Amino acid sequence: MTGRFITLEGGEGAGKSTQIKRLAAALEKKGLTVVTTREPGGSPGAEEIRALLVQGEPCRWDALTETMLIYAARADHVKRTIGPALVANKWVISDRFNDSSFAYQGVGRGLPREFIRRIDSIVLDDFSPDLTLILDLDVEIGLKRAGARGGAEQRFENFDKDFHQRLRQAFLDIAARSPDRCVVIDANQSEDQVAAAIWSATQKHFSL
Repeated sequence: MTGRFITLEGGEGAGKSTQIKRLAAALEKKGLTVVTTREPGGSPGAEEIRALLVQGEPCRWDALTETMLIYAARADHVKRTIGPALVANKWVISDRFNDSSFAYQGVGRGLPREFIRRIDSIVLDDFSPDLTLILDLDVEIGLKRAGARGGAEQRFENFDKDFHQRLRQAFLDIAARSPDRCVVIDANQSEDQVAAAIWSATQKHFSL
């Protein structure tokens, strides 16, 4: 079967990492070869840039600089990880992709959507996921979960609550604009219920 590209999107603490592992396992049971990855990061060069983006104070970068760093990482990610895997007919599941730029740097930080779209077009040349699963979760619950993880990668979690509320709505708006590609998953459910909803949406989308 031809390789496919699936992304999981959503706010902080939505459970994307856990659900990616479960989705990958379900696809592998179907006999598919699966590559799991993440953004920012997913390739050696992009992982180096990741540290600049997810550590430090929220004000460390302005929105423009942040966007340029993210797309530099994304270009390397696509060239060295996603692209080669798809050519080899592997299925790729990524924790975040370009929808996060439109949500975080666009709606969240106020960068004009058209500006991001132009950068996106230059870097990705209209390349996009085959399916995007948006995990929608109450902001307070998500931030509580994210805070419990601890560690140095807390920069985005440390933006104010209004920022995270804007993110949640931004992802819902993205889903509404692209209903053929995006499916909203209620992440307020149990882990097993979320996994079941994700698997149902994936089976339906790809006729598995």
